[in-house]
Amino acid sequence: MQTHIARKDRSVRSWAKEIDDNAMQQALRSARSDAVADDIALMPDAHWGMGATVGSVIPTESAIIPAAVGVDIGCGMIASELNLNAADLPDTLDPLLSNIGRSVPAGFNRHKNPPAAALQWMNTNPVPEAERVPDKQLRGAAHQLGTLGSGNHFVEVCLDERDVVWAVLHSGSRGIGNVMAQRHIKAAGRLCKELERSLEDRDLAYFLDTDTQFGDYIADMLWAQAYARQNRELMMDAVLNQLGRAVAKPMVEARRINCHHNYTEREVHSGRHLWITRKGAIRAGVDDWGVIPGSMGAASYIVRGLGNVASYCSASHGAGRRHGRKEAKRRFSVDQFEDAMTQAGSTWQANAAEKLLDEAPMAYKDIDEVMAAQADLVEVRHRLRAVLNFKGF
Repeated sequence: MQTHIARKDRSVRSWAKEIDDNAMQQALRSARSDAVADDIALMPDAHWGMGATVGSVIPTESAIIPAAVGVDIGCGMIASELNLNAADLPDTLDPLLSNIGRSVPAGFNRHKNPPAAALQWMNTNPVPEAERVPDKQLRGAAHQLGTLGSGNHFVEVCLDERDVVWAVLHSGSRGIGNVMAQRHIKAAGRLCKELERSLEDRDLAYFLDTDTQFGDYIADMLWAQAYARQNRELMMDAVLNQLGRAVAKPMVEARRINCHHNYTEREVHSGRHLWITRKGAIRAGVDDWGVIPGSMGAASYIVRGLGNVASYCSASHGAGRRHGRKEAKRRFSVDQFEDAMTQAGSTWQANAAEKLLDEAPMAYKDIDEVMAAQADLVEVRHRLRAVLNFKGF
């Protein structure tokens, strides 16, 4: 861990071995914010992000920064360990790739008719103050529950070091979470301007717990986090249904791990009740289980937390980008992308390589270096390699 001084009573504790100056300066501005209660922590996958540094852990006591949570509230990972091994998988995974694509709507696609489980969840978990949400998004929430989205969201079938099969999935709160987040981010900006609250970075606009909007944001945020978690659960059920159809033996799920990495939670640290905002970080308290993915051509890890208090019991959420999306498309060719995926040996949407170029493995940091940098944050329990990768675009 390295310490970077933001001001005399605040600093940035960093596990990042590779971080550009823009990201570090952004993190230092976050640490200097009046809303922040203590030092912030930077994970080894840290890089510049919209609102706040991706891979940052930000403690606040009587304030909340909506843009630090970000627009995909509750985004995270889910992984399922199965009673299958490599020999149980079919010789070709192309049909499974197609079937996953049909059962898990991705990109801008959604369920034409919401699954019964999605409707049931929506009925038992009503949107807080639903009149604040546009009718279009409110109607679409059930249709998007159980859908992947695009960008770096993915579904993978993996093998661990024992050749045991895992299903792994990455997604968040979809359109309704985005709409909720955007509304509160703008409201925080307007309030800080109206009350002349000092802001070094307008993206760090915040609510105090004495503001009416504070409670409104917390209610929406907690709902969106629950929606995101259920979104992953429903997609995993759909993926396992397709995987079960593809193998010849009865399939049993041994365990399921579901963890957020864009969220806020009330926790106690050093005797203080704090809101811990993890933007691109997972909780890694003692015995917390987590999923840390690499790029689509690299390993992913199943980990158990070590409870490091200096990181607020947190760890990285993935490899972290080395190059932004536009830069990746300028820097790398489709041929380079295809070569990298050939070396990875994964069944993937090769016919969509041009559309997925910004997700090429070369656009990300080395996940093994990231894991080595956080050996004091998590214990590696399983190393996974993907044999199938599906992405939305």
